[in-house]
Amino acid sequence: MKKLSLFFLISILLLPVLTHAECSCDADQEDFKGSRAIPLKLAAMFSILVAGFLGVCIPTLGKWIPAIRPENINFFVIKAFAAGVILATGFIHILPDAFENLTSPCLNQSPWQDFPFAGFFAMVAAIGTLIIDTVATGYYNRNLNGKVVQELIQADEEDPSQLHVHTHATHGHAHGIASSAPQDGQDLLRRRVISQVLEMGIVVHSVIIGISLGASDSPSTIKPLVIALSFHQCFEGMGLGGCLVQAQFKIREMITMIIFFSLTLPAGIAIGIGISSVYNENSPTALIVEGILNSGAAGILIYMALVDLLAADFMNPMVQKNVCVQIKINISLLVGAGFMSLLAKWA
Repeated sequence: MKKLSLFFLISILLLPVLTHAECSCDADQEDFKGSRAIPLKLAAMFSILVAGFLGVCIPTLGKWIPAIRPENINFFVIKAFAAGVILATGFIHILPDAFENLTSPCLNQSPWQDFPFAGFFAMVAAIGTLIIDTVATGYYNRNLNGKVVQELIQADEEDPSQLHVHTHATHGHAHGIASSAPQDGQDLLRRRVISQVLEMGIVVHSVIIGISLGASDSPSTIKPLVIALSFHQCFEGMGLGGCLVQAQFKIREMITMIIFFSLTLPAGIAIGIGISSVYNENSPTALIVEGILNSGAAGILIYMALVDLLAADFMNPMVQKNVCVQIKINISLLVGAGFMSLLAKWA
């Protein structure tokens, strides 16, 4: 419910601000106007919805496909690829757009041309993410850790394959995953915080992209974006899906987060279609709001990719002990970041 409220809050805030058409610059002239672009926008909504849903669901298939379970090396390789995608999204896709928005000639020379606001807001968002990350994790550890530990123990008892028991002649005891439940509980809480913060950054970015695409009336602009954004959403979904699997959310919570992620960009397109007749992307208010939100989303995604995804996995003992695995995940990271960077040519 909190995430749903966040989505509607962003939408409500954007609608009155972005629909004002006052601007010192002329709006871009589109190739075609009117209803010719509507079928392409509808196709984009469907394609991006399906791609995002499939992407975020792929890591969850580990329950049936042992090769991509979190304890398997292949999972680290897939997650490194997805982290590279998220990192490139922040650096190559979002941050340059933020600089373009906040240094536009449509804005006043002072203060927008005199200070690198895009970098500043990205830095503030990254620091804010760090604060939220540590404070939220500390709060959950102090107040909810016992509850999560009980959930882990109950889950282990329900799955006998996860609990190893042996006895000795003089005394008996059981140990396994349940015996390390307190530590597992702390790790699990942190992964849940990571998943929620990561989804927040992706959601803000997705809504902005969707509004921009939905407000465009140029088929020549929309056509390449359909394919590029479908890949974009699929790969971002893989990164988020990997985090959701490791966070071990209950089925209902996981389904809610998957649906929420899948719907945000298509919903943004729908909003863009609704305001396309009055939306002016070069108006000062639109440029400032988009620039600030893009900067914040870039800071969040860059922090999450480097600190919570890559650093945590690259320093994992399973990775550190195996040179071959280290080579694989580094190559996977470079391929993911490189492929996503290439998509910036079209999206």
